[in-house]
Amino acid sequence: PHNQLSSCFISLSLLVFRSQRWMRSVLLSIFVLVLVPFSLTVLPELIQLLVYTHRIRVPFFVDLSRPSDLSLNHTMNMYLTSEEGISLGVWHTVPESQWKEAQGKDLAWYQNALNDRSPVFIYLHGNMGTRYHNCYICIVLSALGYHVLVPDYRGFGDSTGEPTEAGLTTDALYLFNWVKAHSGNSLVIIWGQSLGTGVATNTAVKLVEQGVVCDGVILEATFSSTRQPVTVHPFSWYYWTLPGTGYFFPEPWAENKAVFPSEENLKKMKSPILFLHSEDDPLTPIRFAQQMYEVAVSTQNAERVKLVSFDSSLGYLHNGLYKDPHLPDIIKRFVMSL
Repeated sequence: PHNQLSSCFISLSLLVFRSQRWMRSVLLSIFVLVLVPFSLTVLPELIQLLVYTHRIRVPFFVDLSRPSDLSLNHTMNMYLTSEEGISLGVWHTVPESQWKEAQGKDLAWYQNALNDRSPVFIYLHGNMGTRYHNCYICIVLSALGYHVLVPDYRGFGDSTGEPTEAGLTTDALYLFNWVKAHSGNSLVIIWGQSLGTGVATNTAVKLVEQGVVCDGVILEATFSSTRQPVTVHPFSWYYWTLPGTGYFFPEPWAENKAVFPSEENLKKMKSPILFLHSEDDPLTPIRFAQQMYEVAVSTQNAERVKLVSFDSSLGYLHNGLYKDPHLPDIIKRFVMSL
């Protein structure tokens, strides 16, 4: 009797355990398949967060108003108003040759320095990060003798507002016009990385519509919403991380949240273009850059459009091209061709 009672107790315990485990699985499934997608549907701002990740600010305690703390001692932090209520944080790094002269200078000096006939780069960063994460590209371009302006789009870093495709394009267009107003006849090149490539092509097309042709455009780790399926789109990781999500709310480029029609833009652009892409990029596979390169060549010609790829053995992935020792020469040749 004692053994039978023990067996019954063990069987009952196993039954309760399995029942609890089953209930936990059911609740977890409900949460993942129903509550999470539902939340994303009724709270569009969460979709914006997933697309732009602008509220993920790492590291947390960097003072973006003090670039000198990051050894950028010839860099000025400033704030520009791209439209009413929108303040953009922007870094302006002058050519390395002006390092000593730049010490202690004010905003007016930096603005006047733009008119020294040195090429000017506007660097539009990706969707994860702020201008803090672009210190290295500032150093590379400054060493080549170029000015570099790195803005944080609205909602990113310490810039105000909330990001939308139209808003990011407005911000980049405003900065371009601001630079042109202060740089005289200097070359102005727009360099976009990842998300920034979409902003860059949007901006270039807006300029063409206004009768202005940007001197040059660099597209690093570019993507195309029209070609890239949801499983590899750089702003849709949650579709294949959260099973069933795609059934409950539209793609991130639906409802004009993040269209960035870069491929269509390339058919309208008139600027010389340089594509830069790592062969081991896991977010934006190089085949899409190759396809977009072909579109750009067919619109212009192979003399005005170049594609430079970086071997996968180098391990640059999506964000590491600045490490390549040949990058300065690649950029210099492109600038000299303009």
